[in-house]
Amino acid sequence: MAVKRKTKAKTKKPAKKTKTKTKRKSGLSQLDYHLSPELAEIVGAKKSTRPQVVKKLWVYIKAKKLQDSKNRRMINPDKKLGEVLGNRPIDMLKMAGAISKHLKKA
Repeated sequence: MAVKRKTKAKTKKPAKKTKTKTKRKSGLSQLDYHLSPELAEIVGAKKSTRPQVVKKLWVYIKAKKLQDSKNRRMINPDKKLGEVLGNRPIDMLKMAGAISKHLKKA
């Protein structure tokens, strides 16, 4: 014989109120830098934050198809980008270090 068990009625918990979170700005996105004339020509601004500079450089690299076709980590600079990063192919992770010479704190 099967024994019937009493089941408790489930009660719904009231929904928690969530606070609307605003994204905090990190230290890098708050600092503005003066850009060298060579870098400003590529980026299109004389003053910008470091993350914005890297983002604009990637837009330029993708538009001009400057990534190596076999090893996508390597960037083959053209004449304009060569003034900033150097004329030899550079690893994409070392690109951020190479642009630091062209940034001065505002």
